[in-house]
Amino acid sequence: MNCPYCTSNLIRKNGHRRGKQNYICTACSRQFIESYSKRGYNDEIKQQCLTMYVNGMGFRAIERLTGVNHNTVINWVREVALKLPDAPEHSEIPEVVQVDELETFVGKKKQTLGLDCSK
Repeated sequence: MNCPYCTSNLIRKNGHRRGKQNYICTACSRQFIESYSKRGYNDEIKQQCLTMYVNGMGFRAIERLTGVNHNTVINWVREVALKLPDAPEHSEIPEVVQVDELETFVGKKKQTLGLDCSK
């Protein structure tokens, strides 16, 4: 085994850390373990959470269903949003659009039906 920092083979055991054998390099005095385990969620869970968000589900609802903390999902959404292209320039936005709208007007809020309640 060689030191990952200086590639020296002058290493010795140096106790245990988190259940794994810890080593120390006598040449550069750096500590390391033989193999590091990958931390975090796999890409499949990340993709599932992002799909739920795109389909309109809230962050806390995603947390309840998947068990992934809502702050983690928020960070994933921000990370993906930074990779998206910017909004189109003003010249690329069409000037003529069709907007459907329903317009209502209420003349008076109170309507009297001829009933006098003061009697």
